[in-house]
Amino acid sequence: MTQDAFQIIARGPRNIAETAAVAIDEHPLLEGVTYSILEEDEDREIWRIDAFPTTAEEADALRDVLGAHEGLTTSTEVLADADWLAMALSGLPPVRAGRFFIYGAHDRGLAPVNAVNLRIEAGAAFGTGHHGTTVGCLLAYDALLKQRRFARVLDVGAGTGVLAIAAAKTGSPVAVGTDIDRPSVRISRENASLNQAKARFVHASGLGHRLVRAHAPYDLVFANILAAPLVMLAQDIKGALRPGGTAILSGLLRSQARRVLAAYRSRGFVLVRRLNRDAWTTLVIRRG
Repeated sequence: MTQDAFQIIARGPRNIAETAAVAIDEHPLLEGVTYSILEEDEDREIWRIDAFPTTAEEADALRDVLGAHEGLTTSTEVLADADWLAMALSGLPPVRAGRFFIYGAHDRGLAPVNAVNLRIEAGAAFGTGHHGTTVGCLLAYDALLKQRRFARVLDVGAGTGVLAIAAAKTGSPVAVGTDIDRPSVRISRENASLNQAKARFVHASGLGHRLVRAHAPYDLVFANILAAPLVMLAQDIKGALRPGGTAILSGLLRSQARRVLAAYRSRGFVLVRRLNRDAWTTLVIRRG
């Protein structure tokens, strides 16, 4: 490792970025590397990998893996002074969102006694609780819990499983999560086990999986995905919810909220609350 800590960034189409992320997971020298993958520019369909090597060997292996995927543009940025080894070991700093406290393995000693503590290990999956959209979902859910509990909860696009796990830890007897990404399903299941949460996760595209159908209709549906699939799934989410049921929609920029909300209003949903965090919006809506 050089004296200056740095991150390696790769940008490209989603399918290539996701393939590269799988290759990082499978590389024997990169088992402990902290990295994230997320959509950087929806309009241009650009996805981004941020990786934080802590040794020269990890840095070389990352460059080899990313460089082997044609279509990715890779760059290196020197990071400001910080304890980057500790950051890499702990994943990301803990986050408080209402009653929820989300932390990684190396921050377990910081978990407060008066919170619903969720240990979430990210791996290659999106949704640790640090992104504005996930925090927005948790804050919206925290506010709803002050009024009632939800017996059946569905998390569409579960990522690390944090939202379904949060539901299970706050008394939902049924908490089901789905994701189109197989590594995310594996990581969600591992996180559920770490938290002793009775949440189940399945690999599925859409809401047609037999486990999802078996527990419908739901009292609450989380969908922290992207604007385009939120619009596409509007009718399916309505069908999964009981009349009067609530949906928490996120993963959309503020500029995209009007289009998403219009798709749901046309199907009888009403807006309950809108939360803005950074450039992101979370919508709480209720089925009529």
